[in-house]
Amino acid sequence: MPTADERPDHSGAGLAAPHAWAVREGPLDLDRLAQVESLFALSNGRCGVRGSLEEGDPAGTRGTYLSGAFELWPLTYPEYSYGYPTVQERLVPVLDPTRVELLVDGEPLDVRTGELAEHERVLDLRSGTLHRHLRWTSPGGHAVVVGSQRLVPLERPGLVALEYTVRADGAPVDVEVRSSVLASEHLHEARGWAGQRGGRLRQRTDGSGLAVAAHVEHDVLAPAAAQVRSLALTDRVVTTVRTRLGSGELLRLRKVVSLGWAPESERDDLDARLAELLADGVRTGWEGLCREQRAVLDDFWAHADVEVEGDDDLQQAVRFALFHVFQAAAQGTDRGIPAKGLTGTGYDGHTFWDTEVFVLPVLNHVWPQAAAEALRWRHRMLPAARERARELGLAGASFPWRTITGRESSGYWPAGTAAVHLGADIADAAVRHLHATGDEDLAREALVDLVVETARTWVVLGREDAEGRFHVDGVTGPDEYSALVDDNAYTNLMAQANLRAAVELTKQFPAQAEALGVDDAELAEFARLADAVHLPRDPVTGVPAQDEGATQRKRWDFEGTRPDQYPLADSFPYFSLYRRQVVKQADLVLALYLRPEAFTWEDKRDAFEHAEGVTVRDSSLSAAVQAVVAAEVGHLDLAAEYAHEAAFVDLHDLRGKTADGLHIASLGGAWLALVAGYGGMRDAGGELAFAPRLPDGLRGLRFRTRHRGSCVEVSVRDAQTTYRLVDGGPVHARHHGRGFTVARDEPVTLPVPALDPEVAARPSPSQPAHRGPRRRR
Repeated sequence: MPTADERPDHSGAGLAAPHAWAVREGPLDLDRLAQVESLFALSNGRCGVRGSLEEGDPAGTRGTYLSGAFELWPLTYPEYSYGYPTVQERLVPVLDPTRVELLVDGEPLDVRTGELAEHERVLDLRSGTLHRHLRWTSPGGHAVVVGSQRLVPLERPGLVALEYTVRADGAPVDVEVRSSVLASEHLHEARGWAGQRGGRLRQRTDGSGLAVAAHVEHDVLAPAAAQVRSLALTDRVVTTVRTRLGSGELLRLRKVVSLGWAPESERDDLDARLAELLADGVRTGWEGLCREQRAVLDDFWAHADVEVEGDDDLQQAVRFALFHVFQAAAQGTDRGIPAKGLTGTGYDGHTFWDTEVFVLPVLNHVWPQAAAEALRWRHRMLPAARERARELGLAGASFPWRTITGRESSGYWPAGTAAVHLGADIADAAVRHLHATGDEDLAREALVDLVVETARTWVVLGREDAEGRFHVDGVTGPDEYSALVDDNAYTNLMAQANLRAAVELTKQFPAQAEALGVDDAELAEFARLADAVHLPRDPVTGVPAQDEGATQRKRWDFEGTRPDQYPLADSFPYFSLYRRQVVKQADLVLALYLRPEAFTWEDKRDAFEHAEGVTVRDSSLSAAVQAVVAAEVGHLDLAAEYAHEAAFVDLHDLRGKTADGLHIASLGGAWLALVAGYGGMRDAGGELAFAPRLPDGLRGLRFRTRHRGSCVEVSVRDAQTTYRLVDGGPVHARHHGRGFTVARDEPVTLPVPALDPEVAARPSPSQPAHRGPRRRR
């Protein structure tokens, strides 16, 4: 195997030593402000605020975002063709509620001037707050201690709260605090109204026709002589506090802000709604909001926590990952979960297929109500998806590759429209949610519709050959370095599962089947095509192939490719990549994980080992899947290295892309790598199954998973596993193929069988030159 990956490895640069329940910034590094702003972003799925400094400058990329607050941009083509999207939706930064500027004896606080004796920021994963502490002496010699806390309440969509304190550190000093809601330069026509200790500010988008507004109110604790006033200026609503602080004396300002958007025609209703939201937040108060936030997270961690013994870095990373996945989904009640959450504008705020494949499986088992809302969002998209299918000459529903509201926003059809596996991904997510939760009401409301309408597309997309085999030609699978291939294995097998699920669910929910116009003839066709799906294999070895002919293509010249030429798409044309044997991200390997019934164990081992030799992991989505399958086929050390890579993609900025937002799917993948990889958990068919094994160096693993109203704790240590029921009714599951039932106060402890000696002795597969996994530290 090649030595450690030669890609840049920041190894946590800018962060302090790992803490089990917090992420701490090290010495302030102005060159890494944008990355840290993403790491310290707070969100609730409706509103997201990047972790920027309150004073505004210096900054990497300041940003506050509202889910669904977007602008339209025209998509132009040198050669337009029928069916191309003509506009693109893009998430835009909205009004900034976090700005607090401080003047000390007339000199503005700026960490680049004067003397910064202390500076620390801490993201607390249990309280859901971002803390800041600094000790600063102005150029004029006046010393102050400044503290701030902020939170975005997880159960109050559209609310942001902040506390800001200033204390004279030594001699008395004149201070002025200016707390603002600042207009966005990406929006138009700022108009403000000032109140006694706050006010409101409203702007609008252009092409999308949205009104975006914020209401703010302050609570000030200051010396009696303090002067407080609020003003509405051309670009902000600002509340100013002026006072003189004696030695050790404190000024405290708390602000609560409500933000939201609505169609321009409903802007008066928007203001009324935001006024009510703000008033409720003010009544609750800062301490009350903090208590609420802690209670929500206590409930979350009680059912979602993963404990890692023997690896402090990984412990911090997996909790950081779960925290941000939860933030991204907590209040996404009528919007999707963007690829970057609400932590930045990467990918233009779009939702992709990876939500269904990497994020919803996590939510199903740690916070299932959020997964249900994400599926409802897809269901609300059905009218547009049906119309898009008709436009493309298909049946059923064709969902957009990247979108905010349901409109297709991908201008490159070979990697967008041709990636038809998306429909099956959505159906798979629907089925897995039903199996994990047993939520038959949601099935009647949305899931059956999603599964049947996506199944209908395959009847038109595919073809039957003379031998009766079912093929899907000219499509693009998850691997973005191959496109328009025939019989992509992942696509075919996901289509097969989609068709079979449509048959099963329509039998289980006949009223929904009738409403959809499903008849016996259609069901018979679904079943026949599913049974006839073709799985491509190498003609010489018989090993499953990524697509028809994939193993016969000329191999990419990995030895002749320099480390700095990765990602390959930044250095070589897709025309070259598409014609070579090179894999950007797990594709066939993803099929090995999601569709295990289609393969023997030997198939999985051989296909995985072949894929390792041509997979370059130019996508953050790859490492987690490779970790899961590596663990399943016995390459535990390799699985551990991939698990680390998935977990640290943002904490260590492994891809150099953290500045524009966190990789939410990869963060979900960190959970999958540990729970589905080390824990061997599978949830197909409505029954939990576990096959736990730990890599060397890890002393223990404990995780909790929800299943059909119950919560089970799994603890792996000392070659045995203990299953304990945390709450709910008894759960039947399997441990390395052996059935058992865990009930309240009746834990079950079972041995972990030793790895087969031949499997354990098998050498770890090699990766392309310079693309070995990131070494564990």
